[in-house]
Amino acid sequence: MEPYIVKDPEAMAMNVARMVENLGKAASAWIEPREKGEVADTVSEPMADMVKTMSKVTEYWMSDPRRALEAQTHLLGSYFEIWSRSLRRLAEEPGKETPDPLRKEKRFSDADWVKNPFFDVLRQVYIVTADWAERLVADTQGLDEHTRHKAQFYMRQITAALSPANFVATNPELYRETIASNGANLVKGMKMLAEDIRAGHGELRIRQTDTSKFAVGKNLATTPGQVIAQSDVCQVIQYQATTDKVLKRPLLICPPWINKFYILDLNPQKSFIKWCVDQGHTVFVISWVNPDERHKDKDWESYIREGVDFALETIEKATGEKEVNAIGYCVGGTLLTAALALHAKEKNRRIRSATLFTTQVDFTHAGDLKVFVDEEQLSALENRMSEHGYLDGSKMAAAFNMLRSSELIWPYFVNNYLKGQEPLPFDLLYWNSDSTRMPAANHSYYLRNCYLNNTLSKGEMMLAGKKLALKDITIPIYNLATREDHIAPAQSVFLGSQKFGGPVDFVLTGSGHIAGVVNPPDKGKYQFWTGGPARGNYADWFKDAKETPGSWWPHWHAWIEAQDDRKVRARVPGGGHLNAIEEAPGSYVMARV
Repeated sequence: MEPYIVKDPEAMAMNVARMVENLGKAASAWIEPREKGEVADTVSEPMADMVKTMSKVTEYWMSDPRRALEAQTHLLGSYFEIWSRSLRRLAEEPGKETPDPLRKEKRFSDADWVKNPFFDVLRQVYIVTADWAERLVADTQGLDEHTRHKAQFYMRQITAALSPANFVATNPELYRETIASNGANLVKGMKMLAEDIRAGHGELRIRQTDTSKFAVGKNLATTPGQVIAQSDVCQVIQYQATTDKVLKRPLLICPPWINKFYILDLNPQKSFIKWCVDQGHTVFVISWVNPDERHKDKDWESYIREGVDFALETIEKATGEKEVNAIGYCVGGTLLTAALALHAKEKNRRIRSATLFTTQVDFTHAGDLKVFVDEEQLSALENRMSEHGYLDGSKMAAAFNMLRSSELIWPYFVNNYLKGQEPLPFDLLYWNSDSTRMPAANHSYYLRNCYLNNTLSKGEMMLAGKKLALKDITIPIYNLATREDHIAPAQSVFLGSQKFGGPVDFVLTGSGHIAGVVNPPDKGKYQFWTGGPARGNYADWFKDAKETPGSWWPHWHAWIEAQDDRKVRARVPGGGHLNAIEEAPGSYVMARV
């Protein structure tokens, strides 16, 4: 027990005092903007929804005494098993190990979670209690599908937050660190907490990486190119060719506006954009504006007309080509799909093939983000957005982090504020923290038409006075899903593939929403599955699909060339018809919130 005994009480007392002082600074950083009216506290709204949702679960179990007794008996029985195992362990000979029947978790990897009886009991009690609580939600009857989904999501958030790994006194590694440093880790941690609240202007913005090591245009988004056009909602970048010959059809990339485009151009080794240029594509990318109150009325039609269509017109001016291959990523793919459906109504045939990365067009199985979308929550969100004309990027970032709170919130909370450790530099996490705002009209249209009412899939989405239908899209489509996607689940992408009116190649890749897409061939990571059209159900398709090791990028490039492999001389940005506005990556991507 020596590592758990305070050796210098005086130094510990001094550091506790410093910790409390820094904690006070953190509290001031949180309170001050609220007292000045600079921050509207919206914590009560999601908390109220959580309480309202969980109360329905509680009501079911407490309304029947017999049912409540059975649930309590099951939990107490699990506790009795823990007690019995602990007694057996104490009576065992030294060196003999009793098999641990509970699941292994990364947060309980420290040896003392098992070796030390106190922490071992804490770990076991937490795991069985968390499992029991989640089973209560699963076994609650009489809940509609949306309420059950919310209850399961909220319960996961509660159990993740209450893990003993998140507290100094109940985490052996944190406890030892605190004793060894006489609390210096907590002094530094509370200092970082105050800094992060101040950086978030009154909201906690948990740092996930060392942001001082990165700069867009310096060591991120460095592929050579030029901004050759811009509108109110986007800049259009054309990249410099690196081959003598290029494919006749230019390539237009429509990224999500919820994040910035340089996820596809993190660095030369990971850059999908650079790789495409090196394969002979003339690459154009839409760089969306980071909107403010001036953009409040920019809706989906605005983003199609002033974004997608504007880029297509720019490509024709720069290259003389009317036919292009297009890529849409995530919500950028959903927008591109809506644009294609609108183009079909308008007999616009500029886009001759479309590639969709982790894109949902049918939102029946849209994952945990649906938790945040119902009429009551949407109305509250729209009221908040009406105050400034946009949704602050930090709100969306927080929602995405909550989808994987055990990986994207609590480990950083522990390492930053309890261990007092600065996070390591990581380009992907820098990009993840470089959030963008969403225009009120655009975001409201997206949530209502996609997540709430699923109008695009149903053939009910209205744009430019026309009712859109996915069956009108008859061009070839390469539809990429990722197996571990928590934003656009593979099952959802698979279902959406069946709604198009033309040939669809459904391809599944390993890993998740980002790593599965940004997977250069020379890394030799992951794998992908091909199995022809997305017919039947996802499980059956996957069972019969062919697995290929490595990146899907070469497979996609071969698919593009199969559509049209004609080549022409390499093009220069602007083509002599459009003057460069500025060097890539442009100024729109530089705006931070």
